[in-house]
Amino acid sequence: MSLGFWALQVYRLGHLRYRFQTKWIRYPLGVLHIVLAKLAEMLCGVTIGVSAKIGRRLVIEHSGAIVVHGNAVLGDDCIIRQGVTIGNRRMDRPLEAPHIGHRVNIGAGAKILGAVRVGDDAEIGANAVVITDVPAGAIAVGVPARIILRTKDHEPS
Repeated sequence: MSLGFWALQVYRLGHLRYRFQTKWIRYPLGVLHIVLAKLAEMLCGVTIGVSAKIGRRLVIEHSGAIVVHGNAVLGDDCIIRQGVTIGNRRMDRPLEAPHIGHRVNIGAGAKILGAVRVGDDAEIGANAVVITDVPAGAIAVGVPARIILRTKDHEPS
């Protein structure tokens, strides 16, 4: 199994503690999560904020230098590659984080920053820096990312 899989399991263990109200379960799970999260950072190169909302079947295709903000939202069936940052853009707004739709493909080295929305079935190109909303089905490429809209008749070449 890949290192990304194990980092995701550590996140899911930490997120599990929010289901319990009693401190006798919540605190030990929290301590265990802190230890395992640091190990995941060191061994897998993946940091996922415990309060992030991650959908089903997230794939971390290649681990290493991946950071997901604690307030980020990722939909179902997303793919993340190495070097991806999903986080805040400004120091004076530390809680703003991206909201990523379902089936989004995020290329290696991409940065998605601030309170942006990435629509369902969008693709983020390698090394793109996304600081504006990306409509559903669109492609974002470049620094800063420019949006290429896809039509149903024509795929971009």
